Amino acid sequence: MEDYLPRVEVRVIDDEKGKGLFALRKFNKGDVIFEERPLVCAQFLWNQAYGYLACDYCMRPLETAEENVRRLTGVPDLILPYPECCATKKDEYIECPYCEVCYCGYSCREQAWEQYHQVLCTSSLVGNTKHPLDQLQDAWREMHYPPETASIMLIARMIATVKQAKDKAGAAHLFSQFCHKTRSKNGDISHKLLGKQFQAQVEHLRQLIIKGLQDEDLLPWFTADGFRSLIALVGTNGQGIGTSAFGVWVKNCDSLDLSTEEKEKLNVFIHDLYENIEKETGPFLNNEGSGLYPLQSACNHSCVPNAEATFPYNNFTLVMEAIREIQPGEEIIVCYLDECNRNRSRHSRIKLLRENYLFTCTCPKCESQIGDEDVTSESEAEAEIKNLKTNSGANVFILKDIVIRIIQ
Repeated sequence: MEDYLPRVEVRVIDDEKGKGLFALRKFNKGDVIFEERPLVCAQFLWNQAYGYLACDYCMRPLETAEENVRRLTGVPDLILPYPECCATKKDEYIECPYCEVCYCGYSCREQAWEQYHQVLCTSSLVGNTKHPLDQLQDAWREMHYPPETASIMLIARMIATVKQAKDKAGAAHLFSQFCHKTRSKNGDISHKLLGKQFQAQVEHLRQLIIKGLQDEDLLPWFTADGFRSLIALVGTNGQGIGTSAFGVWVKNCDSLDLSTEEKEKLNVFIHDLYENIEKETGPFLNNEGSGLYPLQSACNHSCVPNAEATFPYNNFTLVMEAIREIQPGEEIIVCYLDECNRNRSRHSRIKLLRENYLFTCTCPKCESQIGDEDVTSESEAEAEIKNLKTNSGANVFILKDIVIRIIQ
């Protein structure tokens, strides 16, 4: 019966912290606290431009593991052993009948069409003029170079979702639960995407959004202040998503019943592949994007978290897992920083959190380090990345802004 009872609840903490997510039962290390799908998600546009193929709805990889690793290593004739470990099913892929958008299956295409794609389909061109939404994506890429931390297409999909909804007010309310402050409470910190250097670009993006998506029922979203709030919303609440055809192949290889000699040979082969990928592509080997998750967004930050977000199904489904014991009534807290940055100095951590999330961390770790030296070198960050890869093996994929674990 316990599995049918509520596991968590959102509570208002106070005016400063706002909401928090609290456990309603005990969770042991490794337990699943909750699973959820995003209201909307989108692949990063630069990631897409570099050839990372993903389902336009659920972000499942659209390459085979072999195609994936050939592209990442730059070796066009590379052959992966144990092809049965590849989970990609290319025979199920299907495109939008009106544009070139591709999905991993019929269900994803239908769900995208019913939720937002009718509005976002870019098949209607006039002469040689680019569709306003294509212009919007070009403008975002020019403004926001890699590494991306959000995507303008999250805003576009939010608007399209409301435009297509039968209950527009109800759909808009779903997004109102996310924090969308453009400045911190005391007014001295604005989100880094809204800095003075970006004012002209943000206004250009707003005009393209108006041109492509304006709706009478959403006029507040299209004002200058309203659009800035949307930028802050996706920048503050967007949860990184990473999927990998090669990563799943590696995980499935771990489950093979092999002799000790075969296992050692395979491990050396995989290790060499990762080395070659790093030389050719760098450490960013996933499809990457971001999504808006109601429960996950209610989790407050701590540099000493008790839970972390994982994506074990290799799509947009988020699984929040306990990384230490959590008692009933205890707040579920996550770290907004990746594993490299969470081990940097207090000064560096607070700087990143202020720029991206508009608050100053006062967690036990930060409070205990108030007197520490406020400096962190780039060499320290590089060392953390190398250490993470060395100690975690092939089942951790380092993204541009977060780390995603493929659960065994």
